[in-house]
Amino acid sequence: MKILSTNIANPITIIWNGKEVTTGIYKKPVSHPIFLGHQGVQNDEVSDKRVHGGEFKACYLFSADHYNYWKKLYPNLDWEWGMFGENLTVSGLNEKDIHIGNIYKIGEALVQVTQPREPCFKFGVKFGSQNALQQFIDFGYSGTYVRILEEGFVKAGDKIELIEKAKNSLSIWQLFNQLFAKEKNSELIKLIVENDALPKRKRLVLSRFLK
Repeated sequence: MKILSTNIANPITIIWNGKEVTTGIYKKPVSHPIFLGHQGVQNDEVSDKRVHGGEFKACYLFSADHYNYWKKLYPNLDWEWGMFGENLTVSGLNEKDIHIGNIYKIGEALVQVTQPREPCFKFGVKFGSQNALQQFIDFGYSGTYVRILEEGFVKAGDKIELIEKAKNSLSIWQLFNQLFAKEKNSELIKLIVENDALPKRKRLVLSRFLK
């Protein structure tokens, strides 16, 4: 895997249900390295800190390999890297191969995979249709958030090297599908609940599905 683009956002105001809402989803490529800090990406807009940023969502990675799928659905959008609100656009990222708790070296930083991205109304606003949320869920390839174990700068061209593979874990793809599945898989839910690379609150919510 390799970084193709580093992306950050300035605050943008959108209208939702007749009210002004600030968002950081409109990320744009930058030509300089970006700093991955423990609580987020330096100089990147995080408008709603209840659901973005912080330890377990410090940086968001999305696969460049998925762009063509979405371009066919939304050919009239102004396409560029960062379109999905990702800080790092990555080639070769496959959510089926990325496991919760995996540790990677990226540039100067050491990161750990935490959880998939769950789409919200702001994603729908950016794509011009709230149908995009269900399309994102149905597609199943969500990108991944990481926590920052060691802070540092990363830049386009940096390789993403697996340092430690998580044991007894599940993939980002599996977790994302379990979040929205009507019928939960008890074995997968058990792996989720026992994985401390996930935030405690998410594990607690999903523990209710254990039989």
